[in-house]
Amino acid sequence: MAEVSEKKWYVVRAVSGQEAKIKDYIASEISRLGYDSYLEDILVPTEKVVQIRNGKKINKEKVYYPGYIMIKADLSGEIPHVIKSVTNVIGFLGETKGGEPIPLRSAEVNRLLGKVDELELSKEHVAIPYSIGENIKVIDGPFNGFSGTIEHVNEEKRKLQVMVKIFGRKTPLELSYMQVEKI
Repeated sequence: MAEVSEKKWYVVRAVSGQEAKIKDYIASEISRLGYDSYLEDILVPTEKVVQIRNGKKINKEKVYYPGYIMIKADLSGEIPHVIKSVTNVIGFLGETKGGEPIPLRSAEVNRLLGKVDELELSKEHVAIPYSIGENIKVIDGPFNGFSGTIEHVNEEKRKLQVMVKIFGRKTPLELSYMQVEKI
């Protein structure tokens, strides 16, 4: 077996939505063939996103670069072939027909990995479930049962400015995301 040379970061293109499954499969395939020493790291950059569904908070991992898997490996010998033969792998990013896969430059790696670390540190991003002009129904508070139109969305405070008809007059209300639902 040849001496393992320096491991570099590469980007593997894969079928979007299957990244985690493909990542696990690449790792187990390399392991099964006894090439563990060639593979140092394999990851799918994700961020945590909080979504609100039916008034409930749902934490989800969202893939940051859909269709891409980062892999740190020594791509000598059979390794590129093993990775490419994995189901749902499209190939390496930046490879030319019949050419060698091109490793990422360290600046790119630091940016991508920095992005991953940054996402880990940054407070959870909240997917804003409402947009201006949308019709909603108030499901909580003194105006329960009224319906209205969203005039303004305040992301930081997680509040909505809603125009509601009360006694035939349009009245602005400030409501939290949890107090309304889409019609």
